[in-house]
Amino acid sequence: MSRYSQLDPTQVRLLPVERRGHQLLAQAVWPLEPPKQPFQAPGWSELVQAILQARAENRPVVLMMGGHPIKLGLSRFLIDLVRRGWITHVAGNGSVLIHDFELALVGGTSEDVARWIAQGQFGLWEQTSRLNQIIRQGARRGEGLGEAVGRSVLEQRLPHAELSLAAACYQHGIPLTCHVSIGSDIIHAHPNCCGRALGECSYRDFLIFAHTVRHLEGGVYLNLGTAVTGPEVFLKALSMARNIAAQEGQHIRHFTTAVFDLVPVPQQYRQGPPGKEHPLYYYRPWKTLLVRTVSGGGQSFYFCGDHRQTVPTLWWQLGAQEQNHQAA
Repeated sequence: MSRYSQLDPTQVRLLPVERRGHQLLAQAVWPLEPPKQPFQAPGWSELVQAILQARAENRPVVLMMGGHPIKLGLSRFLIDLVRRGWITHVAGNGSVLIHDFELALVGGTSEDVARWIAQGQFGLWEQTSRLNQIIRQGARRGEGLGEAVGRSVLEQRLPHAELSLAAACYQHGIPLTCHVSIGSDIIHAHPNCCGRALGECSYRDFLIFAHTVRHLEGGVYLNLGTAVTGPEVFLKALSMARNIAAQEGQHIRHFTTAVFDLVPVPQQYRQGPPGKEHPLYYYRPWKTLLVRTVSGGGQSFYFCGDHRQTVPTLWWQLGAQEQNHQAA
């Protein structure tokens, strides 16, 4: 028993999500259409070719993401990349599952944080708390967190299940792993949150993710808008995977990493980040994903651009390559 006083979560009041409002509605999710202005940047075609080669050789293509691509209405593009087999593992932080689940359940997600935090109601919504029940059930079933949510969305036939990335991954046998930081997600503030179940399911997801990384030689790792969780989880999983590979006389060196973000970095980013006296030294995607993890023989790319350009462009160009291959 801790010697310190704790806040009693059962005193927290949840309100119906209908009172909240949504900054993204289901009808505003983007349709699957080619981008009006395709994204262009040095190295882009090389990344597309790396993905094509990885899949041709049955190597993994991992997408690690934050919640913003879903909040921006890009779910259909991500779902189709999974459906077509271009993405073989999706990973994300806790917000990915929250926005995905809310969109599938109530047809909307993303709230006015400034408004609701002022009223002490930010994130405290009844319908969203169903995720905690799903996580408890997932722990009892020995499932990962993303696996439990994807299965539940399909089994419960949620009204907008076709917009759920978790459901699409489960349906197509593709892992969606969720890597949570306790206290960082709104459902952790709900009275029905179980830390034991949350930790158990998320840790299982980490081991599932590490298993994928164990086979990353010749594959691709895409880091889409996650500046802390993505680099840090990948770094630890890669260390585990390389440790085991070395014991078996193998290596994990020749793979491709690509970072999609909004932080400007110099064109010579592969030479390494600035010294510790510079703030960008602490920008994890740069030193971790673009330099350190690929230093043994891999390649890296950085794309500074809006997800609403980069994601549809990647989907469109991979689809075009698929059509050309079929025509040939």
